[in-house]
Amino acid sequence: MKNRLLLAANSLIIENAKSLRYNMTDAENLLCGHIKGNQLGVRFRRQHPIGYYIADFYCHTYKLIIELDGSIHNDPEVLASDFERQKYLESIGLRVIRFTNDEVFKNLEKVLTTIDQHINPATNEQDC
Repeated sequence: MKNRLLLAANSLIIENAKSLRYNMTDAENLLCGHIKGNQLGVRFRRQHPIGYYIADFYCHTYKLIIELDGSIHNDPEVLASDFERQKYLESIGLRVIRFTNDEVFKNLEKVLTTIDQHINPATNEQDC
C-alpha cells in the first residue's frame, strides 16, 4: 500500500500528463509506434504520472520507466534535476532506462533491444 501512495499523482500532474500525450515529441512518437499494443509482449503507458513526475513510458508489470532525452537534458541544471528524479523513482522500486532522442532516430533497433533486455522473458504478463 505504501508504494501505491508514493505513486499517486495529484490532479494537476494528471492533467499535464494528458496534455503531454497529445503533444509527444517526434522521438516519443517513433518509439511509441514500436512498443505500443503489446508489441514487446507487455503494455507501456505513455506519459504516465508517478508522484510529482511524468514518465515518458511506463510498464507496470516490470516497474520499468523509459525516458527519452532531448538536447535540453545536456544543460547542467536539467541533468541535476534528472538525477534527483531518477534517484527518487529508483528509491520507490522502479527501474529507469534513458535514451537520447538521437539514439531513437539513429539506432532504434539497439534501443528496442535494450528495452527487451529489461523485460523478463520468462514472464509473459500482458496486463501492464
